[in-house]
Amino acid sequence: SGVCTLFREYLLKLNFQEIHTPKLIGGASEGGADVFRVDYFEGDAFLAQSPQLYKQMALMTDMPRVFEIGPIFRSERSFTHRHMTEFTGMDLEMVFQEHYHEVLDVLDGLFNHIFTGLTERFSRELEAVKSQYPYEPLKWKYPCMRLTFKEAIGLLRKFGPAILEQRLKEAKTDYEKGIIEKHLASVKAHDDEEDISTEDEKVLGLIMLEQYGEELYIIDKFPRDTRPFYTMLDPVDPRWTNAYDIFLRGEEITSGAQRIHEPNMLVERVQEKGIPVSSIQPYIDAFKYGSYPHAGAGIGMERVVMLFLNLNNIRKTSMFPRDPKRLTP
Repeated sequence: SGVCTLFREYLLKLNFQEIHTPKLIGGASEGGADVFRVDYFEGDAFLAQSPQLYKQMALMTDMPRVFEIGPIFRSERSFTHRHMTEFTGMDLEMVFQEHYHEVLDVLDGLFNHIFTGLTERFSRELEAVKSQYPYEPLKWKYPCMRLTFKEAIGLLRKFGPAILEQRLKEAKTDYEKGIIEKHLASVKAHDDEEDISTEDEKVLGLIMLEQYGEELYIIDKFPRDTRPFYTMLDPVDPRWTNAYDIFLRGEEITSGAQRIHEPNMLVERVQEKGIPVSSIQPYIDAFKYGSYPHAGAGIGMERVVMLFLNLNNIRKTSMFPRDPKRLTP
């Protein structure tokens, strides 16, 4: 409740407009197979993976800054500590004037407002949690540290092996040693354009804390093949994108990017990803009569809460969690 209140409060002060978008849609909003298909009268519908396409369409109607707080559905058969099939998404999208980093400035200020607000205005609730689940207070700075994906991989290769070698010394079983040795080999050989794994993210989080004393940071310029069809490619080097993630205690809490606003380029990327153009034709049409350069982000509310409180499982942040085995109560 506090995270959503502070999210809404900050964006309203920056003249964002709250919108509400459909959760029953005619095509997969993110592409791919991780979508729930439901019967819809004589045809099929899908539960929205994101309000992404609608946020962008709203900007084309002269709403320069929009946000939404609402349910997100992901058909991922995942039983990890950080995944649920339904969670609360906090999304924002905005037109920018000169550079998509204007959106990173907003996000940086937003998280500083949320974490400062939680610390100062929700101390009683934080103490109640701490009495049952003790945790170290979050270490963050404003503005937070920003680095490119390539720079992040360089840090991982430079400092990661020492962390993993220490774990290897402390490992108690052959099975555990085998997993660490495999990870160690992959970190040493990690290519600049190779996607970063969950375990890599955690090691990088330790590196950021040890080397810079920060647990909140932004990684910019992700590789092309790791991002959705609507992501704008880097104009200088198309191997990279104008896309970014925000990390907290070594785990991703926000994913975002500059979006493609040119219809022909959008069609090319849609076809490249193997998505039927007809399934998102109204979305593409929204950009045909003039469109603004824009960017945005999606934030997982429960993941922010989990990592701020340093909880070991995201289900502890939800009153009624949903995962592949849980549909009640």
